[in-house]
Amino acid sequence: MTILNRATSRLKKRTNNLHTNSSSNTSSQENKIKQILESIDGNRQEKMHNVPMEDGKLICILTESIKAKNVVEIGTSNGYSGLWFCLALRNTGGRLITYESNQQKIALARENFKEAGVDNMVTIVEGDAHKKTANIKDAIDVLFIDADKEGYINYFNKLSPLVRPGGLILAHNMDMRQRVQNYIEAVTNDPALETTFQGQNQGLGITLKKRMNKQT
Repeated sequence: MTILNRATSRLKKRTNNLHTNSSSNTSSQENKIKQILESIDGNRQEKMHNVPMEDGKLICILTESIKAKNVVEIGTSNGYSGLWFCLALRNTGGRLITYESNQQKIALARENFKEAGVDNMVTIVEGDAHKKTANIKDAIDVLFIDADKEGYINYFNKLSPLVRPGGLILAHNMDMRQRVQNYIEAVTNDPALETTFQGQNQGLGITLKKRMNKQT
């Protein structure tokens, strides 16, 4: 075997080992996140108002499919939906900024994010999201609203201009139509948006901000 062949052989072995270790690490992180999700799902508390698992899987798939880098979540709760976002963001290299005012929920979320090993990709902003979100300047790939229902329209009006063309606006509890009717009207009547309702009881609103074709 020549020196070149031996070097090529060693390089192939190192590349294969690197691929194996990378896959192992990825699988390990994914399993860790899923373990925490299963633990939370198995001990659901009504006051946490977590999305159903079916909806969590859906937001994960949607987030990864558009290669989201910047996700903004209104309503952290105990971090359950945030973990579904992180399951996608670990593959896109993105980050989650999530807003919560309840100190007990914030403490639980921090614990869950840390235990799942995703705390390095999550920023929790404490306080009133109606005020705190005024500091957002960067373009948003995915906006997820799951907070005070009467406030949905305010969050939408304030943050939808920051959602990039081709980005998504997701909203939970769309089955509570009387409380979010003005939001539903806003996302279904705007010609620049395309909206559908999916998930459990069609409770997850999925709105695409259309890419507008340039006029020639």
